[in-house]
Amino acid sequence: MFGLGYQELLLILLIVLILFGAQRLPDLARSLGSSFKEFKKGVSDVKDEGTSQAKKEEEKKA
Repeated sequence: MFGLGYQELLLILLIVLILFGAQRLPDLARSLGSSFKEFKKGVSDVKDEGTSQAKKEEEKKA
């Protein structure tokens, strides 16, 4: 995973815990998860749009 070992990940987690505090970590994780979900949805929409445009162009040529 990006060339990071468990010690580096533990250090990063400790820094995040110090910066944001234990109270805000669940909210931070929830917002990160929803952002990632929206990003994946946007990527799939763009792929679907590109596929539908390619089909329309093929129908025009035929």
